[in-house]
Amino acid sequence: MKHFILSILLLAMGHSLYAQDAPPKDWFHLDMKDNNYMGISSYKAYNEILKGKKPKTVIVAVLDSGVDDHHEDLKDIMWTNPGEIPGNGIDDDHNGYIDDIHGWNFIGGKDGKNVGEEQLELTRLYVYYSKKFKDTDPNTLSRKQKKEYDRYKTIKKDFDKARKDAQENLNRMEGLLDALTELQKAYGKDEFTAADLPEIKAKNPMAGQVIQILQKGGTSAELRKGLQGAYDYYHKNVMVYYNPDFNARKIVGDHYEDSYEKFYGNNDSKGPDSSHGTHVSGIIAAKRNNGIGIDGIADNVQIMSIRAVPDGDERDKDVANGIIYAVDNGAKIINMSFGKPYSWDKKAVDKAVKYAAKHGVLLVHAAMNDSKNVDEKIVFPNDRYDKKGLFGPRYAKTWLDVGALSWKKGEDAVATFSNYGQNNVDVFAPGVAIYSTTPEDTYASYNGTSMATPVTAGIAAVLMGYYPNLSAKDVKKIIMDSTVPLTQKVKKTDTHALAPMKELCRTGGVVNLYRALKLAETY
Repeated sequence: MKHFILSILLLAMGHSLYAQDAPPKDWFHLDMKDNNYMGISSYKAYNEILKGKKPKTVIVAVLDSGVDDHHEDLKDIMWTNPGEIPGNGIDDDHNGYIDDIHGWNFIGGKDGKNVGEEQLELTRLYVYYSKKFKDTDPNTLSRKQKKEYDRYKTIKKDFDKARKDAQENLNRMEGLLDALTELQKAYGKDEFTAADLPEIKAKNPMAGQVIQILQKGGTSAELRKGLQGAYDYYHKNVMVYYNPDFNARKIVGDHYEDSYEKFYGNNDSKGPDSSHGTHVSGIIAAKRNNGIGIDGIADNVQIMSIRAVPDGDERDKDVANGIIYAVDNGAKIINMSFGKPYSWDKKAVDKAVKYAAKHGVLLVHAAMNDSKNVDEKIVFPNDRYDKKGLFGPRYAKTWLDVGALSWKKGEDAVATFSNYGQNNVDVFAPGVAIYSTTPEDTYASYNGTSMATPVTAGIAAVLMGYYPNLSAKDVKKIIMDSTVPLTQKVKKTDTHALAPMKELCRTGGVVNLYRALKLAETY
């Protein structure tokens, strides 16, 4: 949590960890040899390999917060259900979903209301087990029940610590804001720098901390913006994420205990805040060469919007149903820029992942942004099946896990926030300062493995469109086999120890469209 607070403060004060020598807005399209940036060489690929060729259309499902389907750079590439008549209130194509024009919303109600904020999965599990084991004598439990009770004790310990930390951080942010207000009153102005304060003596003991922060650079106004952002974040932690009494699921009105119930939600595939999903969609396929905004990676995509990710942790039931909906409605790639450290019903998600694999659908998933080794600390969903059966597969063979790369070279090449794993992360892709579409015809730069994932999904879409005989397994193998190896040691994001890139992901490399196309030509 400490590094998160620092990041908020630095970002608001104009001193982002990545802002000192910001790259070009399109750096992730560029080529290492020609442009000196570790991009995916997409410009080079279109100019040298794909020029004059006609691809087949590939439907990419964005399982996310929603997509602004009216965005100037996305409206022409949105998937439109050919079997539905918009707005007639009838399930014309008989797929169980009424008026699913551009996709479906699994976190909305039949009355049109939508889930915005949500608890974290840790909180939901804590609530469930607290009720189940209330007043339980562990000595009376069977071996199976004892195992579940032990899980409850671990979850309770994690929940109590997380909620306590959130409350303490909230109190600290409130104290810093009060101290800043006192300094502003003492100085007689709202805007000042650390150099303006040598004579001021504030009674508030936290004023010294405020001055120390200001000495790193920036103004009092910029600091207030950062502190307020941190305060709002921890206030949401306390009031929503870690609040056992918060219940957004009543909006949906489904039978939540039934993980295999499919037909619930509404057709608002944009939702109340589609910033994340809109940004992801633009990276994959924002309209190329239209003279506005940005160029997405793929020029042959229709984006299917499946809303299943709220402001909080997604639910396994919605993820499973989102995957199944995507497969049933023709998606060949599913982008999943989300994850969490706890799972409610992994079996339901595993079943959906197997369904996607059986139908030749590639699932591209974010490694997440906790600066952790996910070989040691598992993220859900993942490609490992809990129950494989006597002869069943252990892993999903059409699954790619993606870490985030900065534009920087050498030991700082890996994004400071990215998870990594020699066994559980497959590739790295550009994921810092990625400029893309945001709602209402706007654009912004975001950081995250959430951005690296659609970069990879975009490459996959190009491969499937221009080489339609390739299977999802082929595409995965080509992307992995064509990565650009990072030969210099890089910093591990948790320990900062230098290590070969092979210790951070299976391939030891970064995805590259040009190299992938060259390899695809040999298939």
